[in-house]
This record gives sequence, structure tokens and C-alpha cells, in this order.
Amino acid sequence: MARYTGPVCRLCRREGMKLFLKGERCYTGKCAIDRRAYAPGQHGQARGKKPTDFGLQLREKQKARRIYGVMEKQFHSYFDEAARRKGVTGENLLSLLERRLDNVIFQLGFASSRPEARQLVSHGHFTINGKKVDIPSYSVRTGEVIAVKEGSKSSPRMKQLLENLGSRTVPGWLSLDANAASGTVVALPTREDIQLPIQEHLIVEKYSR
Repeated sequence: MARYTGPVCRLCRREGMKLFLKGERCYTGKCAIDRRAYAPGQHGQARGKKPTDFGLQLREKQKARRIYGVMEKQFHSYFDEAARRKGVTGENLLSLLERRLDNVIFQLGFASSRPEARQLVSHGHFTINGKKVDIPSYSVRTGEVIAVKEGSKSSPRMKQLLENLGSRTVPGWLSLDANAASGTVVALPTREDIQLPIQEHLIVEKYSR
């Protein structure tokens, strides 16, 4: 299972915005984008040239990839799947990414960031309809119930997360039961449900070149 293992704060600086990859740290004064709001590297503070159309498309694709923690080959597979489906390709793409199990865990508040959600899923801390699922890329479906595994509720980190459950706004396509430490997929996500600063039409243009 390939994943990015380098410093994640430089990814936020590269995209010029918070991608919320470090959990609670992103909300403190230690956040790198607040301290050094310029691109990483030797020439990060140099005045750049006006980006080309390709440059804008590339940055938008990279931003989406990094927010959801998806590598290039897998992201391209998501795009191919979105293009095959009926409807608007860009919106289909975001819907497929939003339905990833690690993203759902993050959205429900069972993890402080998507990378942490990915790790918790991989370690087998969650069930879907009562069965353990440890695949972060699993695509949830309407009616499925995602819950913290009983044996995991006693772990120190999970206790901490469950104490703060409900502090994050849950998107309308999901329903959270804080008392039962579970969430239900009540509908498939639409573009209106995905409150991310992503211009998906630029991604479609890039792959259509």
C-alpha cells in the first residue's frame, strides 16, 4: 500500500493553503502555513512567473491528491472510473474520493486528520455493518453503518478521540451517533456536500489534454 512518507507541512506550503494533514497542530500557531506562508525550497520566496494553464491544472490535481492522501496511479484510476459514470466527471471524481473509508472516518470525527484515519483503518479499529474492514480505500455505500470496534474503544488515543466526538460538523450525507460511536451513510455525497476549495474542472481539463 503506497503512501507519502515525507514531511507533510511542506505539502500545505506548496499548495499555499492548509490541507489539515497534521490534526490538532493545524489549528495552532505551530502550523507551518501560518509561520512560513510561501512555497518550500531554496526559491520558495522568489517571485514566481504567472502560472500557465497547465500549471494551474497540475496544482489543482496535486491539491486534491494530497487532501485525500492518494498516490498518482490510484488518483488516475479514480478519474477513469468517474469518466465512465453518468453525470459530470469532476463531480463524480470528488464523490468517489469523498466515499473513501478513511475520509468518512475523518468526517465523522473518529480521527483528527485523514492520515490518522488511514492509519486507524489499516490497524483494524473500525467495522462496517458489524464486520471489520481494514482497507482505507473502501468505498462506502448508502445504508452502511461505520462503527468503532468494541475492543478499540479502550485504547488511549481512541478514548481521547471519542471524548471530542461531535466537535466537528458532520456533512449532511453522513449521520453520527456519538453515544454508540458509530456513523451511518444516509446518502451519497453530492458536490454541494463537499466543502473543499477544489476546482474539479481544472483536473478534468488536465487529464483531457
